[in-house]
Amino acid sequence: MPPNRYNTGFCMDISLSEKRIGTQIDPKSVHGILWLQTHFESNHWESISNGLVIIPTKDAKMLGEDALAAGLNVNFINSLSHLDKIS
Repeated sequence: MPPNRYNTGFCMDISLSEKRIGTQIDPKSVHGILWLQTHFESNHWESISNGLVIIPTKDAKMLGEDALAAGLNVNFINSLSHLDKIS
């Protein structure tokens, strides 16, 4: 553990969060944003940098694998379901 007691060894570059209608792309670092810019057209960059883009989950998995192969840290969050309380 570093002297300041914070674990600084892990930095997320891209977060991929599964939603009902696809997977949300949320860049978490400058490296993540720059890498995503090489994969999407410039008219989408602002929406991507603000975490406002959802793509098909199949495509997100391929994108995540490509990012990992390029050396980025990617977090893929599977959807969480809320179950109604059973009476």
